[in-house]
Formats: sequence, C-alpha cells, structure tokens
Amino acid sequence: MFENKSEEQAKQEILELVGAYCDKYHNQKKPFEKGDRITYASRVYDKDEMTNLVDSALEFWLTAGRYTDEFERDFAKYLGVRYCALVNSGSSANLLAFMTLTSPLLKERQVRPGDEVITVAAGFPTTVTPMIQYGAVPVFVDVTIPQYNIDTDKLEEAYSEKTKAVMIAHTLGNPFDLKAVKTFCDTHNLWLIEDNCDALGSEYTIDGEQKLTGTIGDLGTSSFYPPHHMTMGEGGAVYTDNPLLHRIMKSFRDWGRDCVCPSGHDNLCGHRFDKQYGELPVGYDHKYVYSHFGYNLKATDMQAAVGCAQLKKFPSFVERRRENFARLRKGLEGVEDKLILPVACENSNPSWFGFLLTCKEGVSRQKVVPYIESKGVQTRMLFSGNLIKHPCFDQMRQLQTGYRVVGELTNTDRIMNDTFWVGVYPGMTDEMIDYMAEVICEAVQI
Repeated sequence: MFENKSEEQAKQEILELVGAYCDKYHNQKKPFEKGDRITYASRVYDKDEMTNLVDSALEFWLTAGRYTDEFERDFAKYLGVRYCALVNSGSSANLLAFMTLTSPLLKERQVRPGDEVITVAAGFPTTVTPMIQYGAVPVFVDVTIPQYNIDTDKLEEAYSEKTKAVMIAHTLGNPFDLKAVKTFCDTHNLWLIEDNCDALGSEYTIDGEQKLTGTIGDLGTSSFYPPHHMTMGEGGAVYTDNPLLHRIMKSFRDWGRDCVCPSGHDNLCGHRFDKQYGELPVGYDHKYVYSHFGYNLKATDMQAAVGCAQLKKFPSFVERRRENFARLRKGLEGVEDKLILPVACENSNPSWFGFLLTCKEGVSRQKVVPYIESKGVQTRMLFSGNLIKHPCFDQMRQLQTGYRVVGELTNTDRIMNDTFWVGVYPGMTDEMIDYMAEVICEAVQI
C-alpha cells in the first residue's frame, strides 16, 4: 500500500483517511426529536481531534512529548499566565496544586500536617481529598444560594492561627467572590488555589481588570475529562505565574526529582555530575536526585494531541455554553415560584458547566428528578451535596477529628436535599434546550 512512498507521505495518506472516517462515522447526527436522550454533557469534536490523536499514535512517543509542549505553551497563552503543567486528570491537578504548597522550599509558608485549609463541603471530593491524605485539616464553610459558592461572610470566623490556605472551586462555572476571597487571603498571607475544573473560560473583573478564573489565585487547576469544557479524554493542568511554585509543581509531577530536564534530554544545565545534594555523594547523577516525595502525574502525548485541537475550538465552546444557559433560563422564567434559578456572581461572566436548580418549599426533588429523567433528560446532583455526610467521612465523623466545621452548613444541607442540575454543553441545539425547559416546567407541576 505504501510502496514507493516516504514515511511522511504514508502518514499523510493515513491521516486523510482518518479524517474521512471521522466525517462519515462520527459526525453524522440525526435531528433531535422529543424524547431523545439529552445527556448532561458530551464530547464536541471533529476530524481535527481524531487526526491529531492518530498522528501522535503513529509517532509512538507515548509519554509527554511535542504535543504536550505545544499544549502547555498555548494553554498558558490562552489563560494569560507564565506557566502550565499538564497532568493526567483534574483530580491529579488538585493533588499537584495542593502538594506544591507542602514543599519545604516555601519555608514559613509551607503547609504542614495539622495546618488548616478553608474550603466547602458542597462540591467535588477531590478538592478536599489531597488535604486529608496529607494530614492537613479542611475547614468547611457554608455556601450561598443561588450562587452555590462559599459564603465569604464566614471567612474571618473560619480563620485560625493554623490557617495556611484557601482551596475552593468555582461551582459549575459560576465564579466565587474572588475579590472578597483574594482580599482575605492577602490580609492573612494565605495561599489561594482556584479549583477551575468546572469553570474554564469564566471571567471575573477584579481591580478594574477582566481576568480568567484560575489565574487570580496563586494556583489554578483544570480538568479535561470528557464532560468538561474541553476534553482530552483524561487529563488536567495546573497553572501559575509564580516561578517558584512552577518549579515545585514540576518536581512533584515528575517523580519528585530535582532535575528539570524533560524526558529524553540529559544535562541541560551542564552540571549533572558535579554537585552535592542532601547527604548523597558529590557528583551523584542529578537526574536521580529527589527533592520532594513526588509522583508520576504526567499525561500522554496522545491526550495532549486531542487537547491541542480542542483548544483551538474552545472560545466557541464557551460562547455556546453562555447562549444555552441564557435560553434555558428564559424558558424557565415561568416556574420561579417553584424553583430557585441560578444567579451569576457579581463582576463575573461565567462559562457555565451546568444549570443548577433548587426546589422551593412544596416541590419535591424526589418527584421532579425521576420525571425529568423519564422524559430523556439526564440530571445530576451537585456532586457530594454535603461531603461530610458521606461514608468516606464515617470514621472522622465518629471520632470528631481531622476536619472542622464553621457554624451550620444550612445551605449545604439544602443543596444535598433539594438541588439538581442539567447540562448546557455546546453540542446542545436550541430544540434540545427548549425541550429541557418544557420538561422541567411540567415536572414541577406534578
């Protein structure tokens, strides 16, 4: 088949066939009909992603390589930050961001076991998991409804001499009050990690400047799991403007090593065999010197290849999410006596991940959600609802140790009992949005 063809010619022929295959078998979609299944999220892609993926596979580098370099560079440029580290999932991104703050290189600002980190219980568990596994103490603060983000009026009450950081997510694309949280962190010299996994593309105006969420704190994290704003299958990223934090997070990501040479490169600094580290002998190979207890959290180049194609489309994804959100909100204006509709944080322009709904008194989520699902519309809870009510907290709850709660988590519990959400992903058509609104309106009347 490839007789008398160069390797590059053969590859181009394969990629052209892959593109044609994708066009014929992956992008032929039938018109929506009422009753068709509407998932809360789905991948939006075309032949660009598939040909990138196969191009990377044909190269067979497998680990991080040229596509990873391209994605880290272009993603940092999109965000407007200096540094980005690609990892294998959003959960790994949160782990990496938190562990970065535990480095001894941060001296008196190092987070140590027993130190406290302010967060919320109404969210996804992997925002909190790294704290618990390390031995830090999560301090849970209630949230507000209908913004579904941290109640900033409780921040000072949550603060103690042990507080070292704040780590919270922008809920379903709606930014938390970054001005209040950032001011609080600056006042007390605290680190701020923005879990941006559900909010990529959201904007927030602070000090007169419009910035993307994830770039205002010390560290931001993203997830590229298939339902998220953009995807590479599995994947995530940590980003920062701080060169020391960047150096630390690259070390934790890459086995904890001290050397900064990328895979496949040796001795970029020219001092691989002439220095002394710790109590190792002088001249010990720097590629095998470990300054942190790290991990291997790298993504593969095949994941990055998909991400590079997705990133080029990403601004259009954000715009469509906003359009879908606005259309659905307009379609639900007639049931505001039955449901609390979501409200964007002041000074923000969200890149909505989903559309949150809270049942008012007299409306039962236990009746509404099954009806909506029976009509083909997929729903989701706001993740853990109240994380400390879950079995993973049974031992700590019984022993009353390992975490702290500030006041009453009244709204958190209400979310656990009364809140659900539906999707607004960019692959949804106007007909799908209108049908969802119709079904939700019917559901609250039963």
